Amino acid sequence: MFDVIVIGAGPVGENVADRVVQGGLSVAVVERELVGGECSYWACMPTKALLRSTAALSAVRRLPGAREAVTGPLDASAVLARRDAFASNWADDGQAAWLDRIGARLFRGEGRLSGTRTVEVTAADGTVTSLTARHAVVVATGSGALVPDVAGLRAAAPWTSREAAAARTVPGRLVIVGGGVVAVEMATAFAGLGSAVTMLARDGVLPAAEPFAGELVTEALRNAGVSVRAGAEPRSVERADDGTVRATLTTGETIEADELLVAVGRTPNTRDIGLERVGLPPGDWLAVDDTLRVVGVDGWLYAAGDVNRRVLLTHQGKYQARAVGDVIVARAAGRPVDDGRWGRHAVTADERAVPQVIFTEPEVASVGLTAAAAEAAGLSIRVVDHDLGTVAGAAVHADGYGGRARMVVDEGRNVIVGFTLVGPDVAELLHAATIAVVGEVPLDRLWHAVPAFPTISEVWLRLLEAYGRSA
Repeated sequence: MFDVIVIGAGPVGENVADRVVQGGLSVAVVERELVGGECSYWACMPTKALLRSTAALSAVRRLPGAREAVTGPLDASAVLARRDAFASNWADDGQAAWLDRIGARLFRGEGRLSGTRTVEVTAADGTVTSLTARHAVVVATGSGALVPDVAGLRAAAPWTSREAAAARTVPGRLVIVGGGVVAVEMATAFAGLGSAVTMLARDGVLPAAEPFAGELVTEALRNAGVSVRAGAEPRSVERADDGTVRATLTTGETIEADELLVAVGRTPNTRDIGLERVGLPPGDWLAVDDTLRVVGVDGWLYAAGDVNRRVLLTHQGKYQARAVGDVIVARAAGRPVDDGRWGRHAVTADERAVPQVIFTEPEVASVGLTAAAAEAAGLSIRVVDHDLGTVAGAAVHADGYGGRARMVVDEGRNVIVGFTLVGPDVAELLHAATIAVVGEVPLDRLWHAVPAFPTISEVWLRLLEAYGRSA
């Protein structure tokens, strides 16, 4: 018997376990693969390690004096070896040991709901262990890559984000199906490593971002040698006996490659976790309230991270994990639940202030609403843009620095509800915008937040000047 059972030991499950232990509760954590989950081994960490070398080389090449010291291309084997280190060589000893240190009990195997507050764990040797929770079960099983129903695609053994992140060699030719975050990041990485990359972006590049972000990233990808085919999609795929992949497009054109990466979305890892035992359809996303209790189950089942489809980002899943861990502790102790807007137990930021960085060249950093989303929400907005390349700090940072910044202002409240930056090395500028959005800082007050000179952060001053308000 445990106070809480967590199914899934990725970053979300780990953080739920940590919070409930800190709150004085006992916890069992069930994991069928590696402790640390997708982010540690097949997503955030290894992919950013792949991208960092390309970004560093690009940065050097933008600086006279430094670029002359560069005598050749990236060493692909060294990049892949560094990636392996960041993925802990796909061994989870360290993270499993961390769970033990915090006082969580790890059960390895397939975890399935078997009834109210009960979970059955089937180990690799077939042994079944039944666990019972006094207070709550948390589903933190994440999501997997979606492989669409394209003729021959599954039989062609395509790459998903996992195979791309863990690739042992760099393919000479790579076709990427999709135009979202995974697609553009992997196009950036593999083009930098020497692949001839073709992107089939049916819905365009970064369709959920501000339009200028997709435009600037598309331009940069093409400058890097990537063939970006907006509006293109495969009708069928086949892999020949020699390993060559042939994708026939809806136009009838055929493209050949050594590997094909599918990056068109995610699907919830809920098909085989026993949802039918508690009256929920297997394979679906789990709808939750703002304290992450699963809708349709009587108060004891929670879902955090990708699996609830609120925001499919690791850092946002960890934010949810902290909230759900704390609210389980509060409810177990009979303490009040703070579930109002921006309350400790409510995941308000999921809808109002989600930060995201896309590690392309240039980087895309955003938080809050796009202009289109703000208008769709019925806000009276004003959009202010500024050319990042005209900021003094950007000119010092790199010759020919190009980029753009946008703030979306809610005119009714005089606060920023959305902010997007596109340019080299803008990721570290994002948290200032996140604080402004979460804190709902009035623009008149932001005038007193003076950016240091010469830094790229001076764009804040330029945006406020363009907006036309003064202290």
